[in-house]
Amino acid sequence: MPRRGEVLALVQAGGQGSRMDVLTRERAKPALPYGGVHRLVDFAMSAMVHADLADVWVSLEYQVTSIDDYLSGGRPWSLDRNRGGFRRIIPQTGTGPATESGFAFGNGDLLLRMSADIAAFGARALVVCSADHVFNMDLEPVIDEHLASGRVATVLTSEVTKKDASDNVVVLAGRDGTVTGVEHKPSRPSAGTVASEIFVYDTNVLLDTLQDLRRELAPGQDPQDTAAGDSGIGDFGEHLLPRLVEGGRVAAVPLTGYWRDVGQPGLYLQSHRDLLQGRVDVFDHPDRPVISHWPDRPAARVRAAGECRDSVLSPGVDVSGLVVGSVLGPGVVVEKGAEVHDSVLLEDCVVRAGAMVRTSVLDERCEVAARARVGAEPSARLARDEDVVLVGRDSRVRGDVAAGARLEPGSQL
Repeated sequence: MPRRGEVLALVQAGGQGSRMDVLTRERAKPALPYGGVHRLVDFAMSAMVHADLADVWVSLEYQVTSIDDYLSGGRPWSLDRNRGGFRRIIPQTGTGPATESGFAFGNGDLLLRMSADIAAFGARALVVCSADHVFNMDLEPVIDEHLASGRVATVLTSEVTKKDASDNVVVLAGRDGTVTGVEHKPSRPSAGTVASEIFVYDTNVLLDTLQDLRRELAPGQDPQDTAAGDSGIGDFGEHLLPRLVEGGRVAAVPLTGYWRDVGQPGLYLQSHRDLLQGRVDVFDHPDRPVISHWPDRPAARVRAAGECRDSVLSPGVDVSGLVVGSVLGPGVVVEKGAEVHDSVLLEDCVVRAGAMVRTSVLDERCEVAARARVGAEPSARLARDEDVVLVGRDSRVRGDVAAGARLEPGSQL
């Protein structure tokens, strides 16, 4: 079991999430709801707490206020302590060289910007976890093994299709788990083994490597990029992980259980389909629950005229219509005669009588007017971005919305 001060955890929750389009116009991607009552950041935070890590830092950059209240100073995860516990990290200027202050240019570059704080903390190992994927693995044995082995890095991996691998960092490893190569978002992946964006680093080696990369990459940088503070390190798969792999002391450890990056509309909806089909096991571990803020609402209600099949209903939901294969967030109302199929409706959405919603994600407080039509039945088995309708929060839809449409927050259609 790691001792306090020996291991530092860093949850990277500052990504803009531009591929989620209108759903991240007004929120940080890690604040995006999942499964009705959880947020994406819950999975990373819960994993750190269940690994018995006493010091958990959360880096924030984009739309900080959209996630700040939810984090509540670490209180939901019992990290609000007088010594150590939760620490909120936001971009600062005037703290050093341009490449170590201000907004980061990738999750690897972020580690460089935080290097002074990480060094000052003095932990032997640094656990880094992204906050935009769904998983629930016991990380404590992985951390213990890393500390005992003398590795410079341990990367948790997951198996995906080669098509999905092209959007990720492919990890090539020998039979003993030693990583032999890395492919950064390859057009033709050599394998379907990808980095799950959970790492354990030897802190000193990490910091030395970051400084070496900054010195080496600086001469080749565009002067405008250098002036903007871009170190050139980018994401972890571009320079950092390949450099660490060169030393032959990076190990790949398969992540157990369900894992999915849900940073694209199709993947987000598909993961909810997986949840309804019983493929998501992240909520099946009583000893390490996914900890979140539960909404203070009454129990869900299905009225006499209502029918729900193969769906998830959050607290406060009120159904008088038909709901099939969908996830309804807190306070969602589906009126009599309305239908919701294969969709995710976030908090306080209303689907009026006679309306139809299909293969869509509706953000908070959207209203679909009576007899309006949103989305269409997809032709493909797996959810694709071009089939999924995204409706930004506080929108009102009165007409028909075609498959794959994107409505900006506050739209009146």
